[in-house]
Amino acid sequence: MTGPESERVEPATEARPAGYLLLAKAVLYREWLIFVRYPANAVGGIVISLFFFGVLFYGGRMIAGQALTDSLEGIIVGYFLWTLSVGAYSALSNDIASEVQWGTLERHVMTPFGFAPVAFLKGIAKIVRTFLTSSLILAVMLVVTQTPLQLPVGTIVVVSTLAIASVLGLGFAAGGVAVLYKQIGNWLNLLQFGFILLISAPAFDLGWVRLLPLAQGSALLQRAMVDGTRLWEFPLLDLAVLVGTAVGYVFLGYVVFERTTRRARKLGVLGDY
Repeated sequence: MTGPESERVEPATEARPAGYLLLAKAVLYREWLIFVRYPANAVGGIVISLFFFGVLFYGGRMIAGQALTDSLEGIIVGYFLWTLSVGAYSALSNDIASEVQWGTLERHVMTPFGFAPVAFLKGIAKIVRTFLTSSLILAVMLVVTQTPLQLPVGTIVVVSTLAIASVLGLGFAAGGVAVLYKQIGNWLNLLQFGFILLISAPAFDLGWVRLLPLAQGSALLQRAMVDGTRLWEFPLLDLAVLVGTAVGYVFLGYVVFERTTRRARKLGVLGDY
């Protein structure tokens, strides 16, 4: 058949713009691939966390004896929250710092989503992985120490997520500073040890301490896992402080991230190292 009809060409299917849901799936899939393709590194992180807890538990039992046993439940809950917070913080700050060193930072900046949303979703993906590994660490700690704890899963997930959201905000801010100043790895690592003070801050029973990152979440998580308090049993004011600190620190971290990366672009040092 000849003529115009035989020369008709079907129009090419227009590519639909990628949405944030597709971006989230891609980031989660990337995190899964990194986990399964580099199992030695993933297992190494779990082993190191368990090693430090073993040193804390057995060394403390030799030195403190009954005093450690009496506070063991609180130590386990605090260590569980510490592994979560370190994972959330380092996932974002160190990942951005690594992108700067690898020279792949510009790829995120050039995406239609923008740099900040991509970095934020990568942080959330790493938090999901950290929840899985920290849960495994918690299970091993409970078995080794033979310590009974209350495990209301829904309450633990909600309180822990809101607690480490404030740390995610700190990681955002630290990542933005890393983009601007490049070599600040020692300061990034130093802040991780400050989380220990923030997690133990509720023991000082100071009202203003609850406004610090992790402090309110640590207090509520202790009550949930030691006393068995459910989410709906917490006072509304305590939950309001927890949500407020989570949202507030994420917002502040996002603002710092945006301003530091904008400053880096203005100075022309975004891709330099």
